[in-house]
Amino acid sequence: MASGAARYRLSCSLSGHELDVRGLVCCLSPPGAFVSVSRDRTTRLWVPDSPNRGFTEMHCMSGHSNFVSCVCIIPSSDVYPHGLIATGGNDHNICIFSLESPAPLYILKGHKNTVCSLSSGKFGTLLSGSWDTTAKVWLNDKCMMTLQGHTAAVWAVKILPEQGLMLTGSADKTIKLWKAGRCERTFSGHEDCVRGLAILSETEFLSCANDASIRKWQITGECLEVYYGHTNYIYSISVFPNCKDFVTTAEDRSLRIWKQGECAQTIRLPAQSIWCCCVLDNGDIVVGASDGIIRVFTESEDRTASAEEIKAFEKDLSQATIDSKTGDLGDINAEQLPGREHLNEAGNREGQTRLIRDGEKVEAYQWSVSEERWIKIGDVVGSSGANQQTSGKVLYEGKEFDYVFSIDVNEGGPSYKLPYNISDDPWLTAYNFLQKNDLNPMFLDQVAKFIIDNTKGQMVGLENTSFSDPFTGKLKELNGTAPEEKKLTEDDLILLEKILSLICNSSSEKPTTQQLHILWKAINWPEDIVFPALDILRLSIKHPSVNENFCNEKEGAQFSSHLISLMNPKGKPANQLLALRTFCNCFVGQAGQKLMMSQRESLMSHAIELKSGINKNIHIALATLTLNYSVCFHKDHNIEGKAQCLSVISTVLEVVQDLEATFRLLVALGTLISDDSNAVQLAKSLGVDSQIKKYASVSEPAKVSECCRLILNLL
Repeated sequence: MASGAARYRLSCSLSGHELDVRGLVCCLSPPGAFVSVSRDRTTRLWVPDSPNRGFTEMHCMSGHSNFVSCVCIIPSSDVYPHGLIATGGNDHNICIFSLESPAPLYILKGHKNTVCSLSSGKFGTLLSGSWDTTAKVWLNDKCMMTLQGHTAAVWAVKILPEQGLMLTGSADKTIKLWKAGRCERTFSGHEDCVRGLAILSETEFLSCANDASIRKWQITGECLEVYYGHTNYIYSISVFPNCKDFVTTAEDRSLRIWKQGECAQTIRLPAQSIWCCCVLDNGDIVVGASDGIIRVFTESEDRTASAEEIKAFEKDLSQATIDSKTGDLGDINAEQLPGREHLNEAGNREGQTRLIRDGEKVEAYQWSVSEERWIKIGDVVGSSGANQQTSGKVLYEGKEFDYVFSIDVNEGGPSYKLPYNISDDPWLTAYNFLQKNDLNPMFLDQVAKFIIDNTKGQMVGLENTSFSDPFTGKLKELNGTAPEEKKLTEDDLILLEKILSLICNSSSEKPTTQQLHILWKAINWPEDIVFPALDILRLSIKHPSVNENFCNEKEGAQFSSHLISLMNPKGKPANQLLALRTFCNCFVGQAGQKLMMSQRESLMSHAIELKSGINKNIHIALATLTLNYSVCFHKDHNIEGKAQCLSVISTVLEVVQDLEATFRLLVALGTLISDDSNAVQLAKSLGVDSQIKKYASVSEPAKVSECCRLILNLL
């Protein structure tokens, strides 16, 4: 959004509810009014306070015996010309109110758990969603049908403009389209609970979810766009009148305004959970939050709050405490933060956050383009990462982590996000981070040390939490824990580091026999400390002389046997991963490829045992190993080898969930059956054609469905 464009600013703050405001909806009558519902069990009607810019509470309605979770307006009819208000609650009931009475006209009973979403349609129909996994269609005071098909709570419902079509979004991560009570289509793509739906047109709609993403769908099933911006659960989504722009609210303390598919403005609030929002006919945005206050934001100068009110709002914001686990702020190490002088530099985009140190405190500021100043949005607590007293975790790319760090590897270069759980191996996490972002492995020592320093050594399932750097100095600490007969001398350690330097710098110099002997000794360290040595091996094995040294006919069998022992399913995932990746890299050299072919039967039978783990990087490495074998067998038409590879592919496809691993397995399959009718028949007998059909509808990444199409043509 251009810096000169109008920005949303506070119009007014409305107090009245005593607890979280959980639902909001625009009202048909009086014009410009809206209705709110709260955990305080009340429903309130707010009307414009003409000629002022504020609102007045006109009615307070009660009828639920527990929290009120959602609200919608039933359009006007001959009997009720001003329409009706429907509310759903944790008491499993739906209350129907008129504007004339504080008590419900009638109560709809039928759900067996919390009613968490409501939507109205033509002719007085009402659609409800519940934690009981069902949605129900009501007409007046009767339940007309129950929509069954979801396997978890139905958090979101919408009746589409076209008669008879309804949408439901669920904690089972799917959205379903219903027609006349039957499920016509299931939309898959979200990676966590679907929390909100909004209608764009007769053919398009939006969804938001706990995976911190927003998706734009076509009614025919295609996902047209995925929008990212929030850093935690997105609770609600509302569309602006007469256009396709929209607004979202989330667990990251923010309201975000989306224009032309981009996040045009981020507004922080002094509350953790921003539960709900609605857009009024004049374009103003109403927001409800966990502090019980309703806030209205406007683009209109006439309806903007006074300078005193805005100052009071900014003061509330500045006094809020921000849990440092919010992914937006990244990792925070107070000692490394700049001081207040950092705020003298202008920001470069709307909503940019900046952290500064003020004595012992860490403060967060947000840049306002329109006002050309930094606005304080709170004091940061728990400034080395997670605060164990706080609830919930940081969401990054839709997944939960104990920490999400921001890593600056090169000065002046981009900042990278590094998600981490205390149950993770810090070495494996650092290694995967460098691989994913295509960064030099020489940074592994710094990243691993950073993780350990900033998690204060918190690890689950690791007895030894004191080790840190795998290279440059810290190898000494690991070496100190090795058995006497396997310890390296000071000179040995220097030579080992030189191997890594030589490999990473693509030097023409060859590693010496002494260096390779030291590397062999290091990879025979005990399981709990061998990871960094394996990583040096994984990189080194691509070097021609190293490949020849370890993979030749004399040494190869012992070398592969040792690596296979590290792939023990009960062993450490870091060792399993690096052993697999080392085997993959062996194919680079002639000696390595020959060794891999001779050890194929034993190696593949051991590798397949790692399929049942949940580590996606291990699945990708296993798929890569299979692909490398497939390429070799394509050249020499070894039907026995192809049979083993096809069996591995069929077996792993049953359990793998990562689409990159799936893609590599599909490429391996296509390579094996290409130009070989016997392999085609063998693949059919294993039933792989039915296995891959389920991936044919994958929209992202497109290469998966394209690969499926090509393979199905071969079959």
